[in-house]
Amino acid sequence: MSGHSKWSTIKRKKGAADAKRGKIFSKLAKEITVAAKLGGGDPAGNPRLRTVLIAARGQNMPKDNVERAIKKGTGEIPGVVYEEIRYECYGAAGVAVIIDVLTDNKNRTVAEIRHAVTKNGGSMAENGAVSWNFERKGVISVSKAGRTDDEIFEKAVEAGAEDVDTEGDLYEITTEPSQLHAVTEALEAMGIKSENAELTMVPKTTIKVEGANVGQVLRMMETLEDHDDVQNVYANFDISDEEMAAAVE
Repeated sequence: MSGHSKWSTIKRKKGAADAKRGKIFSKLAKEITVAAKLGGGDPAGNPRLRTVLIAARGQNMPKDNVERAIKKGTGEIPGVVYEEIRYECYGAAGVAVIIDVLTDNKNRTVAEIRHAVTKNGGSMAENGAVSWNFERKGVISVSKAGRTDDEIFEKAVEAGAEDVDTEGDLYEITTEPSQLHAVTEALEAMGIKSENAELTMVPKTTIKVEGANVGQVLRMMETLEDHDDVQNVYANFDISDEEMAAAVE
């Protein structure tokens, strides 16, 4: 899970969540609107909406913002129509990247995505070119404060999780996609509140990135993540702790 967990770590260390809270709320609102449009405004019967509401809660998104986004999706108030598109590309060193977007202007977005990729040593790829190397998983992030590895492993397995990654600054608990909510709720019943719970794409194999390629890969990831239409970016890079630390400074 290096590409997922290490990028999550570097975003936290750069303080992205605090510095770009407005942008985060905007992206969450888009996802809430689309989820409500496709599956209705009741999270009990809409797993996609339930998932994004967990993320919104983790980011302390105001309740009014959430309710407004749901109403836009259900048509109770006017809203923009978004198109869901997935792009695939290669970054520096051959890193595989998946980019999920929600856009109201496909031509503008693809041009801007292509520019961000090529400017940082990458190239666009055909659909399916890199996605075969990823599998969909649920990932629950839990604070390490006051907990031991053994405790988390034991409770995660009891809750129905597949595995626990202890490398980063948070525990990352992996589940089958269909079990994300059940495991999240089971952990919370045990007193373990999630910092975030999301459906993500986890790489089956990773590529070690070193030297000058580290900067190119991380700049590309940051540029893509910062784009207003980009909802998620997944990659299979593996960067050493030493080079990661130098990149964050």
